[in-house]
Amino acid sequence: MSTPASAPATQPSILIVDDEPVVLGALKETLEREHFSTVACQCPLKALALLAERDFAVIISDQRMPGMLGLDFLIESRRLRPHASRILITAVLALPTIVDAINKGEIFRFVAKPWLREELIATVRNAVQRHDLVTHNTELLRETASLNERLTSANAALAAQVADLEQQRQRLDTANRELAENYDHSLELCRRILTAYDPVLGGQTKALVEFAEQMSMTDEFNNTERHALRAAARLCDLGLIGMPREMLRAFRSNPDGLSEHERGMLHNHPVYSQTLAALVDGRTETGEIIRAHHERYDGRGYPDGLAGENISWPSRCLAVAVGFVESGLPKAAALEAVLARSGSAYDPEAVRLFLKVSNLVQLPRQVREILLHELEPGMVLANGIYSPHGLLLIGEGQALSPGTITKIRSHNQVTPISQRLLVYS
Repeated sequence: MSTPASAPATQPSILIVDDEPVVLGALKETLEREHFSTVACQCPLKALALLAERDFAVIISDQRMPGMLGLDFLIESRRLRPHASRILITAVLALPTIVDAINKGEIFRFVAKPWLREELIATVRNAVQRHDLVTHNTELLRETASLNERLTSANAALAAQVADLEQQRQRLDTANRELAENYDHSLELCRRILTAYDPVLGGQTKALVEFAEQMSMTDEFNNTERHALRAAARLCDLGLIGMPREMLRAFRSNPDGLSEHERGMLHNHPVYSQTLAALVDGRTETGEIIRAHHERYDGRGYPDGLAGENISWPSRCLAVAVGFVESGLPKAAALEAVLARSGSAYDPEAVRLFLKVSNLVQLPRQVREILLHELEPGMVLANGIYSPHGLLLIGEGQALSPGTITKIRSHNQVTPISQRLLVYS
């Protein structure tokens, strides 16, 4: 009888019983090579005494042994260690005996002599797994019984409150379902509140919603960004409701005439809007877009002075639509104002997306507008591309090569290209 000194204490133990030392040693060596912790015993009676002292995950026994047959030994071992998986190794065993043993649940598997190494190892692994499962289930049943007793006691103490809590839960579930079903109605209600407070503000919000919807339908946004952009367009000006109407009218007619205090109030309205919008849409992404819809690409916006890609992509796109809508200019003049501020107030790529989806500019049928990342080899430019200082980078009518596209994108990283990108279809 021996145990491997290096076996971990938590490793499932396997008891091997066989009266033939050669066979016993072969079984032990085979299993230890697979990193099983094994205990070998030649005498079934000594093995039973050992089982009385400690637990084993698997018990393997030869059938023909002096003093006690393996089947009898395994049946007796079940009384001592009912959770252990029992494996009987035998050369000849009558079918009725096998069926009877299995029906009684005494034997997990039979292994025929001469046993195959792969079959033996697979059987032992399955036996270990079966033991782990039975042990775990037994522990779960014990814990469940204990929890059930505690739960019964708790239920008795809380019986008077259960009905009330159930009614509250049902009311809450109903309210949540209605909130989910009427989410768009809630957003529309916010727009109508803005309209009732200030018709111009309501009209601007309606236009913003249309532009945001058009942009969100492109492949330039993931699902989270699409939802946030659409919601932010409806909610971004909620903070203006607390501003005096006279101040809003003065801002539209003569923004330079506002006092520092009034200008500070306006510059903080994205923060107020973010706070109010959270009552309708608590998603972080929506609040971030609302807060940043007046940030500028060059970092001179408000309320946080963010710049470039520190402003989220949906915020940069919404900022272009906001600039166009709030300019108060005719469409052509408002469009020119947006283009003039591309690269300073607005992300040029966001401007290009806005122009692409808004249909504000009627292009010749054979010409289409694209984004910078949509440039592909073989495209032919319908307009020249210039640097902000007027230097011609790529001439009109030139077919784009991979090298040319790389040059354009590299230049854009250093000095953003603010103009529109037009190519022939």
